[in-house]
Amino acid sequence: MGKTKLSIALAKAVNGAVISADSMQVYRYMDIGSAKIQKEEMQGVPHYLVDVLDPKDEFNVARFQEMAHEAMEEIYKNGQIPVIVGGTGFYIQALLKEVNFSESHGELPLRKLLEQEAAKEDGPERLHQRLEKVDPASAALIHVHNVKRVIRALEYFEETGRPISEHNEEQREKDPPYTYAYFVLNDERSRLYQRIDKRVDEMISKGLVEEVRKLKEMGYERDLVSMQGLGYKELFPYLEGECTLEEAVYVIKRDTRHFAKRQLTWFRREKDVIWLNKPEFEYDEDKILQRMLCIWQEKRNEESKKC
Repeated sequence: MGKTKLSIALAKAVNGAVISADSMQVYRYMDIGSAKIQKEEMQGVPHYLVDVLDPKDEFNVARFQEMAHEAMEEIYKNGQIPVIVGGTGFYIQALLKEVNFSESHGELPLRKLLEQEAAKEDGPERLHQRLEKVDPASAALIHVHNVKRVIRALEYFEETGRPISEHNEEQREKDPPYTYAYFVLNDERSRLYQRIDKRVDEMISKGLVEEVRKLKEMGYERDLVSMQGLGYKELFPYLEGECTLEEAVYVIKRDTRHFAKRQLTWFRREKDVIWLNKPEFEYDEDKILQRMLCIWQEKRNEESKKC
């Protein structure tokens, strides 16, 4: 059972509605590369933050937090429980811990200067080296080619005089305002990588190249935030004759494996994560779901005793 199917089963069991914590599924027209859940897969479960922004719109953690709060208000009004689903750990942390982004305002002139620097030859490498000097903890976590996050970390430091890693650590230690259970679905590394490779092959066969080509024809250029997603940024070089399709697919698989590894590293740093290791459940979907429901009930019972 994958994350999507498990989230549907969980939401149905607790009378829940799903909020996507995915940085790509929020965009319209980007279905195959984001593995976006389709209407028929939802099984009647309401989904929020899916297919709601134009690819030219910028989507970041602060905007996610704002949109997720709005979705939660509606879900609670409907008498349901929010089920946050996605692999973007910082988004989930920002929502659960109510991370405060007000210290940094993202001043446009500074961001423009950093973006201009990144556009130069070896620009990403130079920016990452600059980040290593002022915030080595963030530099260790952020990949050199994740230019958007490198710029964000440098921007924060320049505006506040503090490393963003220090700020994030403070926010991580905050007591969350919610009763929640924080599950991470995990598998053996070899099986995870095999599944990634198979999934990329399936995306290509379903028409990922055509999807990216259509986006390009619609005027969505490769430098947009939305086009930095895995499966999209790697195909622009192919479409522009800079590499072969075989080379592009290889890079997608390689970078997706690296991304999955970084995701797991992030979640291991979160002290309240409850790991659901598939082999321990013999890959039985019902056993995993029942374990989640049992833990959730325990959490709710603990909270009721406090009252």
